[in-house]
Order: sequence, then structure tokens, then C-alpha cells
Amino acid sequence: MALLDWVIDPLAGFNFPPEVQERADHLADRATEGLLSDEERAEYEALIEAADFIAILKLKALNRLDRDRGQTPHT
Repeated sequence: MALLDWVIDPLAGFNFPPEVQERADHLADRATEGLLSDEERAEYEALIEAADFIAILKLKALNRLDRDRGQTPHT
């Protein structure tokens, strides 16, 4: 296995731990209700930015895996 595979394989399958996802869901509910404190809003925005960044990395990792396997890349 190539060195890059040691990074790509785990990244492609990464998900937030359940407790982080639960916190994000809780903050999302509070945001929808208009009840976020300034501290919660900052935390929620940071989680959204992290999730967006990880989603981009996952897509790139999956596309690399697909390309290496001769499959059509994800979009």
C-alpha cells in the first residue's frame, strides 16, 4: 500500500464521532429556533466550517480512490 493510501483510505471513510454530530444537531435545532447564544453561534459556525472542509477532503479522497480503481469520479 502506498503512503498516500494510508491517508486517503481513512479520510474517505471519516465521520464525526457521534457526540460531535449530536452537538451539531442540537446547535442546528437551536439555530432554527433562533435561540443560539453568541458562544453557541461561534461553536456552530466552527462546526459547519469544519464539516465543509472535511466534506471537500472526503470528496477528493474518494475521487482519488475511484481514479486509482478506474472508476468514474464522484461529483
